[in-house]
Amino acid sequence: WSGVRYCSFCGFVCSGLHVDDLILQPIEVMFTVLVTSSFSWTRNGTHFDVEKDSKVLMKPGSGTLVIDISGEKAEAFEGTYQCTAHNEHGTAVSNNIVIRQSRSPLWPKEQNEDITVQIGVPLVLQCRPPAGLPPPVIFWMDNNFQRLPLDKRVSQALNGDLYFSNILPEDTRSDYICYARFPHTQTIQQKQPISVSVLNMETMNETVAALYNVTDFYSDNPEGERRPGFMMPLGPTSTKLVLRGETLVLECIAEGLPTPDISWQKDGGELPTSRTSFQNFNKRLKISDVNEADAGNYRCTATNNMGTAHHIIKVTVKAAPFWVSAPRNLILAPNETGILTCRVSGEPKPKISWFVNGVPIGKDHSRKVEDDTVILSNVQSGSSAVYQCNASNEFGYLMANAFVNVLAEPPRVLSPPNQVYQVITNNPALLHCSSFGSPIPTITWFKDSQTSIKNGDPFVIHENGTLEIHVAQPLNSGKYTCIATNNLGIKENHVYLEVKEPTRILKQPEYKVVQRGMSAVFECKVKHDPSLIPIMTWLKDNGELPDDERFEVDTDSLTIKDVTDGDEGTYTCIMNTTLDQDSASAMLTVVEKPDPPSDLELTDQTERSVQLTWIPGDDHNSPTHKFLIQYEDLLHQPGVWINLTEVAGTSTTAQLNLSPYVYYSFRVLAENEVGYSRPSQPSRQYRTNPAAPDENPSDVQGAGTDPDNLVISWTALTGFQSNGPGLEYKVQWRQKDVEEDWSSMNVVNASQFVVNGTPTFVPYEIKVQALNDYGNGPEPKVVTGYSGEDLPLSPPDSMQVMVHNSTLAEVHWQPVSASSVRGKLQGYKVYYRRDRGLQDSEHEKELQEQVLTFSGNRSEGRLPGLQPYSLYSLFIRVLNNKGEGPPSPVKTFETPEGVPGPPSFLNVLNPGSGSLSLEWGPPMNNNGRLAGYTLKYQPVNNTSELGPVKVMNFLSNETSFTLGNLNSSMLYKFYLSAKTIKGSGPTITEEAFTVLDTAYAQPTVKPGKVLPVLPVFGTVNTSVSEDGAVISWEYFGHHKNVYVEYIVENSKEDWIKEMVNSSHSHMIKGLKPGTSYRVRVVARDPVDSTVHSTDEVLVSVPAVPSRQVDIATQGWFIGLMCAIALLILVLLIVCFIKRNKGGKYPVKEKEEAHQDPEIQPMKEDDGTFGEYSDTEDHKPLKGSRTPSNGTVRRDESDDSLVDYGEGGDGQFNEDGSFIGQYSGKKEKDTHEGNESSEAPSPVNAMNSFV
Repeated sequence: WSGVRYCSFCGFVCSGLHVDDLILQPIEVMFTVLVTSSFSWTRNGTHFDVEKDSKVLMKPGSGTLVIDISGEKAEAFEGTYQCTAHNEHGTAVSNNIVIRQSRSPLWPKEQNEDITVQIGVPLVLQCRPPAGLPPPVIFWMDNNFQRLPLDKRVSQALNGDLYFSNILPEDTRSDYICYARFPHTQTIQQKQPISVSVLNMETMNETVAALYNVTDFYSDNPEGERRPGFMMPLGPTSTKLVLRGETLVLECIAEGLPTPDISWQKDGGELPTSRTSFQNFNKRLKISDVNEADAGNYRCTATNNMGTAHHIIKVTVKAAPFWVSAPRNLILAPNETGILTCRVSGEPKPKISWFVNGVPIGKDHSRKVEDDTVILSNVQSGSSAVYQCNASNEFGYLMANAFVNVLAEPPRVLSPPNQVYQVITNNPALLHCSSFGSPIPTITWFKDSQTSIKNGDPFVIHENGTLEIHVAQPLNSGKYTCIATNNLGIKENHVYLEVKEPTRILKQPEYKVVQRGMSAVFECKVKHDPSLIPIMTWLKDNGELPDDERFEVDTDSLTIKDVTDGDEGTYTCIMNTTLDQDSASAMLTVVEKPDPPSDLELTDQTERSVQLTWIPGDDHNSPTHKFLIQYEDLLHQPGVWINLTEVAGTSTTAQLNLSPYVYYSFRVLAENEVGYSRPSQPSRQYRTNPAAPDENPSDVQGAGTDPDNLVISWTALTGFQSNGPGLEYKVQWRQKDVEEDWSSMNVVNASQFVVNGTPTFVPYEIKVQALNDYGNGPEPKVVTGYSGEDLPLSPPDSMQVMVHNSTLAEVHWQPVSASSVRGKLQGYKVYYRRDRGLQDSEHEKELQEQVLTFSGNRSEGRLPGLQPYSLYSLFIRVLNNKGEGPPSPVKTFETPEGVPGPPSFLNVLNPGSGSLSLEWGPPMNNNGRLAGYTLKYQPVNNTSELGPVKVMNFLSNETSFTLGNLNSSMLYKFYLSAKTIKGSGPTITEEAFTVLDTAYAQPTVKPGKVLPVLPVFGTVNTSVSEDGAVISWEYFGHHKNVYVEYIVENSKEDWIKEMVNSSHSHMIKGLKPGTSYRVRVVARDPVDSTVHSTDEVLVSVPAVPSRQVDIATQGWFIGLMCAIALLILVLLIVCFIKRNKGGKYPVKEKEEAHQDPEIQPMKEDDGTFGEYSDTEDHKPLKGSRTPSNGTVRRDESDDSLVDYGEGGDGQFNEDGSFIGQYSGKKEKDTHEGNESSEAPSPVNAMNSFV
């Protein structure tokens, strides 16, 4: 049934089908007209005449039926109703509607007997209310209308009965009342009260005879514990039927003593956790939305300490019919075939019946029924109808209407035209193309009116015509056209897709821990599509920000000033656009120094300890790391708080060790990440009693200040350490290793004591003990000290010097005796100095003295850093803490010769085109007898490559020389060193150029000056080609930093630089046609700030000529070329025939006679110019390299474009290297200038002709 209604005033609508919606809506879409429908009703399968009964009204314009049953007996209108809607296109039928009157019958009169029951036994109080429509709601109450308490022992079953698993004395009462509430009539019926009396064993034995006459006396089981048993359901097994989709409710109520626990499980499977719930103290199992998998055996287990009991409920799942797929409306064109499918399922399998316009389908060649399918063949205009599918089994039925509309209609696109769709990158895009037509139009899509879109990744064309792009990308943006086509026409619609960049938070706000009163800044930097307008919103705890000027919202940040505790929470940054949003959150935790502890209390007080407890203050969101306990000594240091101990932040108590004779007051500080709290209020004062000292003075020492005394010193005890009044120090001493008694002296208010009349530097045993009015301190430790020192008596003797080399010597001596040191030996001090050099020219005396100290009891030491070929003197003194002893006798020694120092200078003078003059000075330190000088030099080419080294030797009295036979315009590097018999010393270097020629002659350099190294530029040539401007130059410098710089003429902008390094030519690309440029070549010396530059040259880039008509595409020209080609072919054939007859053409003679410079044989692969070339001119020069292309390159030092005679028309590679075809050195002749030396290729000839 569709549904049951219990009415006192009923109105029900014929809207299960809503004929206007089901049938007329497509017509409205297609024709925009309304078709009037007629409605009728049946009751219990027969026509229900609405007009005959004044209590029944059908609303005009619809099929809604209103029945007024007020004041009438509702039974007259009970029954099964069904609505039928009809118009010219067919008839639709609604589901059945069942109407029944609600009933709340009275409880039948009955007399309940009093129930007397033994304690511990089970009991069931039955309710059994009268049947009503719908069934009543049951609950148990007492005379005061209070619900009876239910628990694990006492429970109400689904049928309303009240179950006691075991009876207790408190269950005795006379007002167990069952109530039944009938919801539709809003009435409550009451059962007669039931009285229950509970007897224990002793009472039952005394009155057993009288109780035999009581009918309801439960005495089968004695009082005591017993195994569980099931009160409901009975027996070991039971069954339960439930329909698919409903809720399965299983119930088990057990008796036993003590009260059993109930548990559930499914045999051979698991309970569906997400759909399972337990009620009534686990006695009731509920599984919602049951399906076929929930069928099976459910085991209910009751357990107490006496044992267990089981009951199995066999659950069977059936199903009323339910839809797999309901029939859908069809729009068919004439002569088409349509299929209606009615897919249903159920248990048992439903029976399917088909109707047309509410009438069973008969035999018809155009309609073929196959179980759940109707095939409509070759439909014709006017055969529109409403088809009904009815599926039923014993548990219910389903019915659905499907409208089959037969019409012919050309396509129509229903989606609005020129609609713009915007979507975010990587999101799906849906472009709609809703269409209508009969036959159903075929939808095709095109992008940018050209590209046909096929089904497949990344595009999907849905059945309704919608084009889906799974993951939209910017390249998918553009114009899309959907075309709807059937055999009656075609219709298109244009839409536009814009794929936008996603909104992304690049820098998310971060978790902040901020101290109260400080500022918190949350950053939220966002990237978004520039065409979308972003809106930044900040939230606090998912709500609006407080209306407080302390909150400042900037473009990409939120600042909270003067943070308070109330600002804590989660802050969310949300960036919204019209298409998407992104958000990020971060928490703000406000921290502060902890509040001070409170309520300090002293307990467990003893002479030397006390326990301190306290209550921690608020930690302000930062856990307390530790507590610091301080004390104030009101007796010795009032007002000074001293750290006593620390305890963990989780502790609230500390056991404190105390000292005697202290007036303690304690306070506690708490520390967290922010810092220390304020101190707590001080505790009450706690005084400890005096006692003898616990410790003696520390850092006891003995050392003399004079040769005849001993000063004993120590660190005095503090008042806190004194442990009592009358603090003194007992000082004791005696000479070590001498049998004598201790000498002693008591000292007050002092930290040292002087013992006079002691021998010099003698060891003493010393000890210092503390004592006060209450006794002596512990036995002190004995320390050793020494009486005062005196200067050493004697120097070391037996000195010897061993010279290892020209800069290192080793001195040896005999150590002095310990008695002569008269103190603690610190070491030996060696005094030495260089008296003079051993060369004849050195007579001066160097008075600077050097000192080396050798610590400890040494007998030798090394003297490094000596000067070669010198005379040294030395003596030694003994050193103790008092000072130095007398000097030893002076000892002299000599150092051997060594290598000399570098020459003092090297200058290059008077450079010529093939010579350079050198002048140098002797070393500052000869370190021996000077034997002469060694000069090495080598050329350096313009790529900084070094040539062969030449070596020359000079006598010691020679300090100048002129080198001849040098290459002109060449950089030379010189290395000069002095030498003795021990070898050559360090080298000094210099560089200089020879003069290029008379035009570039270098000026004479004054003596003592180094020739400046300057770059030299020669001729600068320029040429302009289609690719750019070619700049070539002569350069004789050695610098690596060479640039070509250019700027637009009359421009004030910066020069544009392009580095060329060692190249002699460069192409400037990208110049603007029709523009003139100033160009120069610049060299910069890496070690000199001077900049060297050529003169500026002007380069004009010609404007691009206007585009001419290409005659190569003209018809007359093509015809002419074909004719010439044909003529040439004929001539070749004639020549071939003539040659076969022995004829020859004097080609070589004619070529020699006409010596046209433009006509040269082309190069062959071997680098020569064919059989007519002069092989002598193609031999490479001695020492030169032959490149892989066969051309011969000249030596780098004299390679220039002038030699090639090509001027500015020379051709260069991109790296600036010259690639003109030449062999050997060209001779300048009449062909020199701007003419090309290349033979014109056929392609070039054709281009020239065109």
